[in-house]
Amino acid sequence: MSAKHPVIAVTGSSGAGTTTVKNAFEHIFFREKINPLIIEGDSYHKFDRAEMKEQIEVFAKEGKNLSHFGPDANHFDILADTFKAYGDTGTCKRRYYLHSEEEATEHNARLSTSLTPGQFTPWEDIKEKSDLLFYEGLHGGASDDKSDVSKFVDLLVGVTPIVNLEWIQKIHRDNAQRGYSAEAIVDTILRRMEDYVNYITPQFSKTDINFQRVPTVDTSNPFIARDIPTPDESMIVIRFREPEGVDFPYLQNMIQDSFMSRPNTIVVPGTKMGFAMELILNPVIHNLIERKKKA
Repeated sequence: MSAKHPVIAVTGSSGAGTTTVKNAFEHIFFREKINPLIIEGDSYHKFDRAEMKEQIEVFAKEGKNLSHFGPDANHFDILADTFKAYGDTGTCKRRYYLHSEEEATEHNARLSTSLTPGQFTPWEDIKEKSDLLFYEGLHGGASDDKSDVSKFVDLLVGVTPIVNLEWIQKIHRDNAQRGYSAEAIVDTILRRMEDYVNYITPQFSKTDINFQRVPTVDTSNPFIARDIPTPDESMIVIRFREPEGVDFPYLQNMIQDSFMSRPNTIVVPGTKMGFAMELILNPVIHNLIERKKKA
């Protein structure tokens, strides 16, 4: 961890809703005039899109599963080294995973390359100054027998809807946006389950603040759900690892219909998720920057 060069990581599995938290952070960075160095989790995959398809088949022939959730398909060691390097020096290396034609066009123009969607840009040394590192992806608090990414994170935020809701969101997204069949999506869920249990869920025992979306409608069979529960059909369970210093009466007063379920847990309506995030995270980030100034 680093007082002079803080590292913030938002971690959550595919379809969990980490983008909502990312938006909350962007609003805070704008208001506080903070210049973040943004790192994307997908850039630490070991294989590009074509290679991943090949490796899945190779692993299957050996009776093993390969998924984007586990260490066989990710560089946990490089991610940990990136966080440590930034904490020590305020700089690191970075690359991008190209999700779309638009991203490929943008980076090809910048780098004079001819990369296509599903590939990585080359690693680059970051020379510009920044106030903190901000990571959003699958493995902000991940660890295996070789590396522990969470050791180098100053603020770890988890986003973890209950698993049936997570599956509903993934099924609908992959079908609507990527054209995958229901059978293919279910196969992916099953293939990555072991890595989910071993490398995704353990992170949420390490998070400083955890946001869990819980629907108030029936999601008992996610594979036949016709729609995703809306925010007003959900509650957000917010758990603090260290509740000392958190002004819970203030939060309850500011967030209508919120309540305490445990001494370290406040529950808020789903429609208030973004508002609650900014109320909670703004003072935490402010304190990190004040500590940075004194370091």
